[in-house]
Amino acid sequence: MKLPFDIPENKKVRLMINTDAKNEADDQFAIVHALLTPRFKNKGIIAANYSNGAAMFNRTENSMQASYDEIEKVLSIMNLNGHVPVYKGAKKPISDETTPERSEGAEAIIREALADDPAPLYVVFLGPLTDLASAYLMEPKIADKLTAVWIGGGPWPAGGWEFNLFNDPHAANVVLQSKIELWQVPQNVYATLRVSIAELAYKVKPYGEIGNYLYQQLVDFNDWAATAILDISWPKGETWCLGDSPAISLLLDDHDSGYEIKPAPRITNNFHYEHYQNERMIRVYHYVDSRYTLEDMFAKLALNYGKY
Repeated sequence: MKLPFDIPENKKVRLMINTDAKNEADDQFAIVHALLTPRFKNKGIIAANYSNGAAMFNRTENSMQASYDEIEKVLSIMNLNGHVPVYKGAKKPISDETTPERSEGAEAIIREALADDPAPLYVVFLGPLTDLASAYLMEPKIADKLTAVWIGGGPWPAGGWEFNLFNDPHAANVVLQSKIELWQVPQNVYATLRVSIAELAYKVKPYGEIGNYLYQQLVDFNDWAATAILDISWPKGETWCLGDSPAISLLLDDHDSGYEIKPAPRITNNFHYEHYQNERMIRVYHYVDSRYTLEDMFAKLALNYGKY
């Protein structure tokens, strides 16, 4: 990448991205943002399933493979094939809270967590927590060797249905009950990352083949969803939510006044939070700076693909 600056080595962190990339249209923006960011030592991208939600969208029978293919497409457009490992995650949610879904993605998380590397490891989850829960069930020793950032879960304190949680509630309970350091960005917070299609046409589309692709795939999905999804309130027509992007910006600036440390809840059968203990604590965000998040991504696209 051709940014006019680098950062000190001791400020860099290891990053793995777990993404249901073909679910809709925002994961791709977060992936590209991460790949353009010098703070990150990108250690791999894991394709996640969205099996429960795939039936809602009626788009694929193998959601993990669709995510994998989309990751490969983004890397190819950026001429980064072979530069960042891509792994296949679980094909479906875990069946209960004790049985992992083994995959090369879960194995990659274990391998990286146990690696002899002093740089902190962060694994961001832009979809369900299937592969993290599976990795933990396969090797509990990883619990104190990584930080997980999850875009998911309903608003605090009640919770409720939310797409990423819906795709594997058992996995969420495994992680919530583990000792893994967890940063949660719930639905009402990630939903604040609103952009207009006009803004994307102006600040994303002109910048390289990848900028054009990011813009066009979102427009195409927006057009498809307007007639395919029987919900008159979504999509809205001229706006979108880049809700996965906070997973990237919070690793650049963790917004130390934007979160609270709370006891981890348990997820009930109707996706609400059951508050039952006061020992296992997690970080729950109530604020993400949308201006900072989006403008950093826009600037990195412009600096890499603009005419300077």
